[in-house]
Amino acid sequence: MVTDASVRDDSVRHRVVVLALDGVYPFELGIPSRVFGTAPDRYEVMTCSIDGRPVATRADFAIAVELDSSALATADTVVIPACDIAMTLDGVLPPTVSDALARIRPGARIVSICTGAFVAAAAGLLDGRHATTHWHQADLFRRSFPRVRLDPDVLYVDDGDILTSAGAAAGIDVCLHLVRRDHGSEVANRVARRCVIPPWRDGGQAQYIEQPVPPSTSTGTAAARHWALENLGLPLTMDDLAARARMSKRTFARRFRDEVGMSPGRWLIQQRVFRARDLLESTDLPIDRIAGEVGFATGGSLRQHLHEAIGVSPRTYRRTFRPDSPREVAPTP
Repeated sequence: MVTDASVRDDSVRHRVVVLALDGVYPFELGIPSRVFGTAPDRYEVMTCSIDGRPVATRADFAIAVELDSSALATADTVVIPACDIAMTLDGVLPPTVSDALARIRPGARIVSICTGAFVAAAAGLLDGRHATTHWHQADLFRRSFPRVRLDPDVLYVDDGDILTSAGAAAGIDVCLHLVRRDHGSEVANRVARRCVIPPWRDGGQAQYIEQPVPPSTSTGTAAARHWALENLGLPLTMDDLAARARMSKRTFARRFRDEVGMSPGRWLIQQRVFRARDLLESTDLPIDRIAGEVGFATGGSLRQHLHEAIGVSPRTYRRTFRPDSPREVAPTP
């Protein structure tokens, strides 16, 4: 029997509805429930199919769900996991799928995991937007949906009300990102610890693209990265990191990009911003002090990099996630 999902529980802050389509990948299907469900009293996660009947998966079993696509009309966030993309390649979705997506209410947030981006693109939801999908399907995606601004190197793309993620486990990254966006790093970090996963992963999916395996005698950059994270407050340079890895600067920069998917300089800024956000949420330290703790030369530099990363100032960010924090006097121009 199809359960009626039209009645909202007012005690639940945010309803996430996961749409299981034929050929769904079980791993990706379970990610939203595992991540959002680990944030107590923050989310309600429900799974639906087109008609409330069992759905074939890419594994050797089917799944049974209780809800049909009417649940999508009640969602604050809709998640489309990886599924059979054959139905999307001519750019026209089967009527049952397009009718189901039409039930999504205006203002709802839409998230795709892995090749779920093909469904969102075929529905016209990604036209003119930045998006990503599994790197292995990037060329096919470009040919099928030329109006989408695809970035195959990142783990996920946050384009406001529509978010897309790369292959498989990148669905964890985007769901954790949403928990962090909704409730701050402290809540997201607790979720990550309970799920035994990192709060964020370095770099993008470029590091996972198939490429020749380095010789077994090669030395990686992981130790240098670990050292840098323990010493973010220092004025770290490329010379410092390369010396820690016992490589020339040129070799270190190349190895670092191969392993992490971005330059050492960009990675350092990213880690400093992550740490600054944590301190803004968890302490009352002045902004200039936080800048020094994470390795930015001035509070102005922290303001610039935080605004570039998430579009808000440190004071605005702190008021959002730490509203009872003492007000800090703005610096004199």
